[in-house]
Amino acid sequence: MNARIPTQALNTAQVLSEVSSAWDDQIVSELTDYIAIPAKSPMFDADWVAHGFIDTVVRNTASWIEAQKVPGLTLEIVRLPGQTPVLFFEVAATRSNAQQTVLMYGHLDKQPEFSGWRSDLGPWTPKYENGKLYGRGGADDGYAAYAAIAAIQALKSQKVEHPRIVGLIETCEESGSPNLLQYIDALGSRLGDVGLVICLDSGAGNYDQLWLTNSLRGVAGGVLKVQILSEGVHSGDASGLVPSSFRILRQVLDRLEDSATGRLLPAAFHCEVPAERLAQAQATAAILGDAVYKNFPWAHYDCGGDQRFALPTTTDPLQGLLNRTWAPTLSVVGVDGFPDMKDAGNVLRPYTAFKLSLRLPPLVDAETAVQQLKTLLEDNAPYQAQVTFAPGGQATGWNAPDTAPWFEKALDDASNTYFGAPCGYVGQGGTIPLMNMLSKGFPKAQMMVCGVLGPKSNAHGPNEFLHVPYAKKLTAAVAQVIAQCP
Repeated sequence: MNARIPTQALNTAQVLSEVSSAWDDQIVSELTDYIAIPAKSPMFDADWVAHGFIDTVVRNTASWIEAQKVPGLTLEIVRLPGQTPVLFFEVAATRSNAQQTVLMYGHLDKQPEFSGWRSDLGPWTPKYENGKLYGRGGADDGYAAYAAIAAIQALKSQKVEHPRIVGLIETCEESGSPNLLQYIDALGSRLGDVGLVICLDSGAGNYDQLWLTNSLRGVAGGVLKVQILSEGVHSGDASGLVPSSFRILRQVLDRLEDSATGRLLPAAFHCEVPAERLAQAQATAAILGDAVYKNFPWAHYDCGGDQRFALPTTTDPLQGLLNRTWAPTLSVVGVDGFPDMKDAGNVLRPYTAFKLSLRLPPLVDAETAVQQLKTLLEDNAPYQAQVTFAPGGQATGWNAPDTAPWFEKALDDASNTYFGAPCGYVGQGGTIPLMNMLSKGFPKAQMMVCGVLGPKSNAHGPNEFLHVPYAKKLTAAVAQVIAQCP
């Protein structure tokens, strides 16, 4: 076994140079090919098996990893019946006294296309421009497996001793990771005693420093449908006598949300913000300032020579951070029962259906929330209309464990080394179901939850991009944290 190089002797300039070369010479090209494949998550592609796109991106990623010939690495595509596959790799420990395992996580499935892409861009037509790789899935989260291997290879290049490392790259995250728990059970003994989780599926407050995600909201989704007629009828003949299904649906939603403020009404959907998270949010608000809300693509218009912009719910940076990370919020993400505008005649429609996405604070149990939501929306329907709520995916959020001194130092060291600024801490409004599972399974593990989804990267929406210069530095930072892992 090679003599261990102490962490302080790690040639960080070499690490950054090597991972940057890997990105420039291989990873950008690999991700360009990956973006072109519409490997939508099963929630958005019921025929994913027949289409074969998920299998294709898994095979392509596996082939690239094998071609890197990382010393001590073994790789396997794991398949459970009827479920999307998982890519599992293992790198043997080279540190003689290492007892714990580093678990690296990412996913290869994607969100659907969405509309509104720039005329020269598209979800499956990758374009590399000014350091940004545009297209669906590159940043969320196709890059993760490639960055993980590049980070490990940088350590191998300097013969830096490291603990055992395993990688778990799934293909159902955008559907709520319904298969993941079964894979974790199946791979349980092979995961080992996990002491550090590196999840590369999160965001960044800016592109100027390393960001650690300290909380994630949960999600409870489903379809709310209100039906009042068996078929559409002439609106002039029926309106005023037959109540509008849309109006009834609005009434039902009023039980859940104050439409004037967006505040969710049931107390059970709220929780107290822990003191440590509040203090970290205050520090982050001081760093980001107005960028907390200004980084979103607000609509604007010319009103008689007066340029006007749509407004956020708050312009206070601290309150804005708390609203998007610790407050429950409702979004309508899809509708049914409406004809296209060009086909819309004077017809009173028989039903209205909304697909709801309810974001839950990190400490609120999603399963309980779904049951409460169903009861709240379905009971005592106005006009005895048929009101149904069909749950469609749920995941409890996550609050990070206490930060160990070595981990806090490693994060700051890495951030200062590659960005020239200390590590920032920020909650994310999205959900990574794996994190809650792993926190329960490995309660003493440190959680390096980070990612490339910084300002305007627009994951899930149009013009999604991967900020390559930031990804290079993040990859190098990951390598350095692994080197400092006890």
